[in-house]
Amino acid sequence: MVGSGGKSGESLFGVHGDALALRSQRLALLASNIANASTPGYKARDLDFTKALDMAQAGTRADAAAAGAMGYRVPLQPSQDGNTVELSTEQTIFAENAVQYRTTLSFLNGRINTLMTAIRGE
Repeated sequence: MVGSGGKSGESLFGVHGDALALRSQRLALLASNIANASTPGYKARDLDFTKALDMAQAGTRADAAAAGAMGYRVPLQPSQDGNTVELSTEQTIFAENAVQYRTTLSFLNGRINTLMTAIRGE
């Protein structure tokens, strides 16, 4: 299972299963920040990916690891309405995380294709 946090899929996918699950959760979190860029009082959140991945590799489920590594972003320039979303920062981080997500997904896809070839005996 991808993102199994130390369960049976770990031997097949290693760290990449957990990384994919965490990157997906981070994309959703960053998208929420972007969507709320003009919501008064909204506090931008992010997760410490390295901390979350370490927790997942230690056996914590990916969703629990993400929750444990989540925090609020401190803005460089606070807004008058209390919103801490800095749109350019969020968009940059979102784009970087999306590239990393696609890279992890490509690796896993290659691994699955290799396993399928081996299973078929080709």
